[in-house]
Amino acid sequence: MRKVIVLGALVAALGFAGAAGAAEVEVKMLNKGTDGVMVFEPALVKINPGDTVKFVASDKGHNAEIIDAMVPEGGQKFVGKINEELAITFDKPGVYGYKCKPHYGMGMVGMIVVGEPTNAEQAKAATHPGKAKQAFANLFDKLATTTTAAK
Repeated sequence: MRKVIVLGALVAALGFAGAAGAAEVEVKMLNKGTDGVMVFEPALVKINPGDTVKFVASDKGHNAEIIDAMVPEGGQKFVGKINEELAITFDKPGVYGYKCKPHYGMGMVGMIVVGEPTNAEQAKAATHPGKAKQAFANLFDKLATTTTAAK
C-alpha cells in the first residue's frame, strides 16, 4: 500500500512540474502602442508548445481571432469576443496569424510562433486586406531576424 501512495505522489509531482514549466505571455489589444495605432503589443510572440497566450483587452473595441489561412495543420483555432480577454494554450508547432476583426484592414494583426515555424511558407502565402498585408510582411521580416523569444 505504501508503494502505491509513494507512486501516486510521484506521478502528481511530475504532473505539477510539467504545468509549472509552461509560460503565459500577455498580448495587449491597444488603440495606440509603440508601433502605431490599432496594434497588438507585442505583435510577434515566440513560445514553446504548451505555453499560453493571453490576449488582454487593454482598450475597448478589439478582439483576437485566428486567420484560417495562417494555422498549422491540426493547430488551435480561436475567435475572441469584442472587449473580452482570451487565453489560448498552443500545443502544435508552427506560425499562427491573428487579427482584430474590426481593425484588420488597418493592420491590427499579430503572429504567434510556437516552437519551429513549420508552416511559415503557407502562412506567408495568405492574402490580407489593406495595411494588414504590410504588417505581416514586417512581422515575417522580424521573425527572420529574431532568435530569442519576444515575450
